[in-house]
Amino acid sequence: MTKPIAATNDFVVKFANVNGSGSASANGLFAKVILRMGVPVGARNIFPSNIQGLPTWYEVRVSEAGWLGRRGGVDFMVAMNPQTWDGDVKEIMPGGYLLYDSSKPLPVSKFRSDITVIGAPLTELIAAEFANPRERQLFKNICYVGVLAHLLGFETDVVKQLLTEEFKGKDKLIAPNFRAFDIGRAYAETNLAPIGLKVKRADKVGDRIFVEGNDAAALGAVYGGATFCAWYPITPSTSLAESFQKYCNQLRKGADGKNKFAIVQAEDEIASIGMVMGAGWAGSRAFTCTSGPGVSLMNEFVGFSYYAEIPAVIFDVQRGGPSTGMPTRTQQSDLLLAAYASHGDTKHPMLFPGNPTEAFEFAAQAFDLADFFQTTIFVMLELDIGMQEWLTAPFKWDATRKLNRGKVLTYEHLEQGVPFGRYRDVDGDAVPYRTYPGTHPTKGSYFTRGSSHDKDARYSEKGEDYTEGMERLLRKWETMKAHVPAPIRKNASRRTPDGVIYMGSTDPAMEEALSALEQSGVHLDAMRVRAFPFSDAVFEFIRDHEQVFVVEQNRDGQLKSLLVNEGGVHPARLVSVRHYDGTPITARFIIREIAEKLKAGQTTLRENAE
Repeated sequence: MTKPIAATNDFVVKFANVNGSGSASANGLFAKVILRMGVPVGARNIFPSNIQGLPTWYEVRVSEAGWLGRRGGVDFMVAMNPQTWDGDVKEIMPGGYLLYDSSKPLPVSKFRSDITVIGAPLTELIAAEFANPRERQLFKNICYVGVLAHLLGFETDVVKQLLTEEFKGKDKLIAPNFRAFDIGRAYAETNLAPIGLKVKRADKVGDRIFVEGNDAAALGAVYGGATFCAWYPITPSTSLAESFQKYCNQLRKGADGKNKFAIVQAEDEIASIGMVMGAGWAGSRAFTCTSGPGVSLMNEFVGFSYYAEIPAVIFDVQRGGPSTGMPTRTQQSDLLLAAYASHGDTKHPMLFPGNPTEAFEFAAQAFDLADFFQTTIFVMLELDIGMQEWLTAPFKWDATRKLNRGKVLTYEHLEQGVPFGRYRDVDGDAVPYRTYPGTHPTKGSYFTRGSSHDKDARYSEKGEDYTEGMERLLRKWETMKAHVPAPIRKNASRRTPDGVIYMGSTDPAMEEALSALEQSGVHLDAMRVRAFPFSDAVFEFIRDHEQVFVVEQNRDGQLKSLLVNEGGVHPARLVSVRHYDGTPITARFIIREIAEKLKAGQTTLRENAE
């Protein structure tokens, strides 16, 4: 007989529900209770792209050790969706637990002999107390939270405090939610046996906050000086624009109450990026937010930004593609699309935040970079960061920090006779000076064009004018390397033949995998890249190792392709570890893939690389 899993503050609970059933608030409450008890959680909402009716899951990683990435495997399944029952039951680890609504009996064949089955007649319990059909559906979710609260050892006062906060201003909803919770807890206390999983109060959360990446990026845009947003709704970026409007209403109002910002929901993605280009050209800090399909439509304007040198910021919250793909699933699938967006020879900087704190910081930094380098900056979020709540470091802001508007000539400069040529490399860093429209009545004006031009912005199809401009843009690209976020190297003190490179939301799972591999005797030097163009340190890291695993969440190894293309790296030196089923990568997946590749004899590739 399989021994039931026993663990305190170290397990995974997964909720299987139907989209539109009102389960999201109850499942979120479950995660926040554990946080309030001082135990870190990593929460993932896996939801469909329709409004209601399809399956949805919510996975909560409880980890006093602080691991926030998905672990892989489920210790406790709360199975509330008959449509996905078989798959949900199959996912439970041997010795795990299953909670289900036992109001209707199920045959023994629907269970497993190596798990503990816990039945609670949730529908019956709620039906006896509430008459309204919608209330019955909603309060059944709070009822199972009550059952779990008893089984796992939740502090009741914490639950009720959170419910009170949740329904502040809607006081009439507090009492019935209390009642539904108490019904479930009382039933479990009277009828259910103890289990081996427990939540025990700890002090491991500290001052960290629980926030979505889109919300963090929107606030970063406000702090970064953004005053204009044009966008078109698309999952998973819509909440970023909505959050920007929320924060602008709080922080961008004048003393007279008038808006000091403009937000336009455009008719499509092409219109939105066109508006952003116009605003950036006029001197506003402007952005749009979208996902892969939107970036595809914006390509021509992005090329215009590159060649005419107009500042803009695009938040690309990546999802599964191609085409419509999986709109509510996560991937790192737009790297090549964004890096070389538009026709002709183009290159665009990309920032890769690894958590909501970096989403806030990189969002603000993106506007400085866009202004200084006069180009489009992509902030490459992912659905797993953008639309999920993460436990993350609190945001910090230096009140003395000044916005870097870059090389802008003023009226005074022009009056003093400072020479102006829109595309001249005056300082040797390949970054030209610009003027805002209307700066001076007779000086500093120029015609902004997407066609070939000379140093003074005059139309020219002379080959030497074109190549000179394109070569300067390449030199500007080299200048950018010292200004974008630097990579973070880990385990640098240990010299090993094997390294690993990764980015973005892979970070928490990678941290755990590195620790587990180290404990098993597999030593890996690691580097998290945080921006493109890659700094020289990235290629030095690759040269320092016989082989480097490149862990990413797409099918074709897009990060690997960029490393090969930009650094002249021999492909044999880089070994792809790719995860792209739409769910966030897990530590167990990374451990298994790297271990299998090492076991297969891919530990020494020097002869192939040379």
